[in-house]
Amino acid sequence: MLNMPSRLPDVGTTIFTVMSRLAAEHGAINLSQGFPDFSPPQRLIERVTHHMASGANQYAPMAGALPLRQAIVAKVESLYGARYDVETDITVTAGATQAIFTAVAACVRPGDEVIAFAPVYDSYGPAVRLAGGELRCALLRFPDYRPDWDEVRAMIGPRTRMIIVNTPHNPTGTVWSASDIAVLAELTRGTDIVVVADEVYEHMAFDGARHESIARHAELRQRSFVISSFGKTYHCTGWKIAYCLAPPGLSTEFRKAHQFVVFAVNHPVQLAIADFMTAVPEFARDLARFYQGKRDFFRQQLAASRLRLLPCAGTYFQLADYSQISDLPDVEFARWLTVEHGVAAIPVSVFSPRGEDHRVVRFCFAKNDRTLSAAGERLAEL
Repeated sequence: MLNMPSRLPDVGTTIFTVMSRLAAEHGAINLSQGFPDFSPPQRLIERVTHHMASGANQYAPMAGALPLRQAIVAKVESLYGARYDVETDITVTAGATQAIFTAVAACVRPGDEVIAFAPVYDSYGPAVRLAGGELRCALLRFPDYRPDWDEVRAMIGPRTRMIIVNTPHNPTGTVWSASDIAVLAELTRGTDIVVVADEVYEHMAFDGARHESIARHAELRQRSFVISSFGKTYHCTGWKIAYCLAPPGLSTEFRKAHQFVVFAVNHPVQLAIADFMTAVPEFARDLARFYQGKRDFFRQQLAASRLRLLPCAGTYFQLADYSQISDLPDVEFARWLTVEHGVAAIPVSVFSPRGEDHRVVRFCFAKNDRTLSAAGERLAEL
């Protein structure tokens, strides 16, 4: 038998796969994994079909199809006042997870430390470990989940290579302020620390809040990879298409790795998204209003339940404290909820390397109203 020690011996199947499989096995309403149960815009689908029929079925350029990179330049300048170079600064990726992995692979060396914020999205740690680095997590403290910048300051040392930030934040739904971004700039000033900004929910900041993209900050963007997701924006997570912004030096290193991870990304889909971004720019601008309506509708469905809903300032996730219902640990509660009551959720402790369990689960409200209403009925019976 082959003897090959695992490089990730304590990593199992991701919780999203586990809970979605459990939901399917028991016919539960799946509010666990973060994907919509509605389709992308019909016009976008039609443009994919058009470009397939028109022959765009071979490799796209490694950095991404030029019309899409041009559309990204226009969008980012319009939203954030930042001008990125279409040739050197933009790379289209096979989803945001690939972009994050590639940024880590390009920059992190054995012995380097990477700081992230816990609860932390589950792909960050394995990417860092596979690069030979060590992930260190600053705690977003329950129940507000705000960054403790004094803790971050104390963690920064000579081995700190990278800081990964995520706003709007998955799983907590918090949104960083301009003052948070200013402190990040102050802490990294005069260092060689690289920032990875996971901004896949950039168009989902609610109640009039402004998304404080790293791209807005002239100083920070010179040391940052800024990552966004077309899958999240256009309701097409299964298409796995995103992009990474970076200044020329970082972009060069990113592309060295990118070309040997995926080389190029789905060509007709890139062209279709470019067409749609140019023709219907208001779709992305209206996304916060759309998902804020989903959030408010879902919260109304849970008003009669014993769940205590935490604030949700962004993303399409709602956290709920279930301590008035059960004293089960959150992983066991999520399984019980799925199997016995037909609603699947994600236990938040799985995002915490230190194992903090505050009896909180995460629901995805990127669903049709009838799905949310049916889930609300079941949850109100708990």
